[in-house]
Amino acid sequence: MIKFLDLQQINARHRDALIQKSTELIDSGWYIQGKMVTDFEQELAAYIGTKHAVGVANGLDALILILRACLQLGYLKPGDEVLVPANTYIASILAISENGLVPVLVEPDPGTYNISCVELQKSITSGTKAILNVHLYGRASWSEELEDLLERHKLLCIEDNAQAIGAHFGARKTGNLGLASGFSFYPGKNLGCLGDGGAVTTNDDELARMVRVLGNYGSQKKYQNLVKGVNSRLDELQAGYLSVKLPFLDAENEVRRNIARRYINGITNPKIHLPEIPVDGSEHVWHLFVVRTKERSKLQEYLLEKGIQTMIHYPIPPHKQEAYSEWNELSFPLTESIHEEVLSLPMSHILTDLEVETIIGAVNSF
Repeated sequence: MIKFLDLQQINARHRDALIQKSTELIDSGWYIQGKMVTDFEQELAAYIGTKHAVGVANGLDALILILRACLQLGYLKPGDEVLVPANTYIASILAISENGLVPVLVEPDPGTYNISCVELQKSITSGTKAILNVHLYGRASWSEELEDLLERHKLLCIEDNAQAIGAHFGARKTGNLGLASGFSFYPGKNLGCLGDGGAVTTNDDELARMVRVLGNYGSQKKYQNLVKGVNSRLDELQAGYLSVKLPFLDAENEVRRNIARRYINGITNPKIHLPEIPVDGSEHVWHLFVVRTKERSKLQEYLLEKGIQTMIHYPIPPHKQEAYSEWNELSFPLTESIHEEVLSLPMSHILTDLEVETIIGAVNSF
């Protein structure tokens, strides 16, 4: 069986170093907000190229705390509209509504699956104050056209970089393109820990300070609470694990790019719509390799019979979820077709040449 993602094998490569980190933590006697978190925050900021990185409990919290900090600092106010891709994972939207802001769903570009500047322009109103820009599947969602739109309409841009760590636009990495960015280190991500974890990166000193305060019960000094905060802190042990794995990220992302090129060059079945390799100065780290077909169920069953696991990211679009029942009658045709047709093939830096060729052959024989 070719697993969709073999986390045991991925982490086995770092086993000795991970065990060493665990031992260091046990022996240190300091288990919350210690040196491992501080070290990883500095390493992540240096890698992304930002002044600040703040560890938080998970990727959803990262986005929630960015927007809450924007409200606390007066960058946004309750009721402001935030544009967000209609085809994103629901976490992007939950972060907006959790803060009393208004999510406005925008159709994606059919070639990139990222938010469309044409559709963004159509969606801007006098109430629009920000864009939550999602680098979906690992592809950098950025362009000079987007920069111009942000400047002309005086909009904040928050990045959802949960799937795209290591991607870049020109010389700048995702996570260093907007006002602030949220990261997820869920185990299956390109940089994943062995549990939940997240971070916020930004060059805004006040925003970084406020995110840190909000994530620590609203406190900057023990037992003194400046604002109404929450408990959302990156776990000390997970930070240590991430420090072990971060130096390998770029090389592992390059392996993903090579596998993606092999898929794109090798898959010739006319029933399969393949993703595009960027040619616009942006970069893709292929967190997911997502194909589209009108015969998704049949293809998934066929590949499983051939011993190949696949996943669907994501079967139900946010506006059709019960959680947002007020949107259930809305129509986003492109988003709906994407969610009905997408299928993710195995993608990770540990896939062997034989496994890649087996997957290509099976898709072509469907």
